[in-house]
Amino acid sequence: MVLAEQFQTDDNNLEKLKPVFEAAEKDKEKEKHTILIVDDEINNLQLLKRTLRKNFHILTAGDGKEALEVIEREGHNISLIISDQRMPRMTGTEFLANVTEKYPNIIKMLLTGYSDIEAMIDGVNKCKLFQYIPKPFEPDELEMIIQHGIEAYELTLSKNTLLQDLKELFFTTIKSISSALDAKDTYTHGHSHRVTLFSLILSKELNLEESFIEEIETAGLLHDIGKIGVSESILCKAGKLSDEEYESIKEHAPKAKKILSSIPGLSNVALWASCHHERWDGRGYPNGIMSKEIPLPSRILAIADTYDAMTSNRSYRKGLPHEVALEEIKNCADTQFDPEIVKAFVKVESIFKESLENPVAYYDKYSVLNKKYKKN
Repeated sequence: MVLAEQFQTDDNNLEKLKPVFEAAEKDKEKEKHTILIVDDEINNLQLLKRTLRKNFHILTAGDGKEALEVIEREGHNISLIISDQRMPRMTGTEFLANVTEKYPNIIKMLLTGYSDIEAMIDGVNKCKLFQYIPKPFEPDELEMIIQHGIEAYELTLSKNTLLQDLKELFFTTIKSISSALDAKDTYTHGHSHRVTLFSLILSKELNLEESFIEEIETAGLLHDIGKIGVSESILCKAGKLSDEEYESIKEHAPKAKKILSSIPGLSNVALWASCHHERWDGRGYPNGIMSKEIPLPSRILAIADTYDAMTSNRSYRKGLPHEVALEEIKNCADTQFDPEIVKAFVKVESIFKESLENPVAYYDKYSVLNKKYKKN
């Protein structure tokens, strides 16, 4: 009897506590961040909603005009926006630019295809874009990107160093564009980051100023951005390129300058990226300049780019051993490459070889941008 009474008493206590539990659950719901998803394709909209609704409050809109109406009502509650680029009535970047004026702290992400060069430029220039997400995307990767965006949103609200935050967002955008570019060709995956790493190793050996190295790092990440407009059938071709296809590939250098020079603060990077296929003897492209007419960062990138091209696996051949690449670069001093930078390369060639085993770890070690802007 005593035991039965105890059970009854426990049930009564639980009943009394029920409103407390319900209130706690409501408070937990209130703490969830609100995400606005904008896409005119219902299947994409539903996929994104299913992926994110467990951890976030979700608002949806079918195009930019409808999304602006949602922003008008709920803008002060929204932490993050994911918008498609190609939609009727208004593009994603046009919509996000409108949002930026009134709600600069909302984290903005653009979902679009690899080759939307205009979208990329507009996103960086007008929208303070946090992330450029290439299609197709993996739901698990998207959830991780969203979480990073929410962390950035919370950090922006909690401190007054807005300028530093914007630099961090800009750095993240550069990294995402670089990764999207590398993803165009599975055989050169990670190429931009490896070229950047090799450029950083050479820059450190040359005792360059850290602010200069930071710009060189940005140039490394974006040096092949002109290839974003080159057909994947050409980039991934297993056999020898025709003359016409080779001419198409060569266009990536001037295209890089055109893309990057339209972004404030990247005028140096634009020039350096456009010259990384120039040769010391003047037989390179696109302008046939020679010797010290070629900017120093471009001469550094040229060696880094060639080393990675030789040591990486391609669709038509296996990567060459480090020792073969070393001898080839030494043999091309005074013709293809600046002889002084080749000397620097020879001094640190063992670091190049070691870094091939784990380029990600070595990149973290040498990166200036990661140290300044990467969140722990």
